[in-house]
Amino acid sequence: MQRMGSILGIKPEAIAEYKRLHAAVWPEVLDKIADCNIKNYSIFLREPENLLFAYFEYHGTDFAADSAKMAADPKTQEWWAINMPLQVPLATVKEGDWWATTEEVFHVD
Repeated sequence: MQRMGSILGIKPEAIAEYKRLHAAVWPEVLDKIADCNIKNYSIFLREPENLLFAYFEYHGTDFAADSAKMAADPKTQEWWAINMPLQVPLATVKEGDWWATTEEVFHVD
């Protein structure tokens, strides 16, 4: 199992809509997350900085392949098309990335 964290900005005027959408994530999107070996997925909001922090646990063996499978899913693409305009990538994100990855520096069970 691999723990993963990412950060992304959100437009202040989009916070209420983002919360509304995530209060009722489409079942097909939740199924695809599980199908791609992702468990214990949470997104946290930090205001007033308007940052989203995502945490999940990856239980597969090929994260790149599972990420590609998720990205190829039409329902997930539709979900992202609705949510991405609400978000703001960090200025330092790598080209081609949306969420900025983070380094785990501490963990205790």
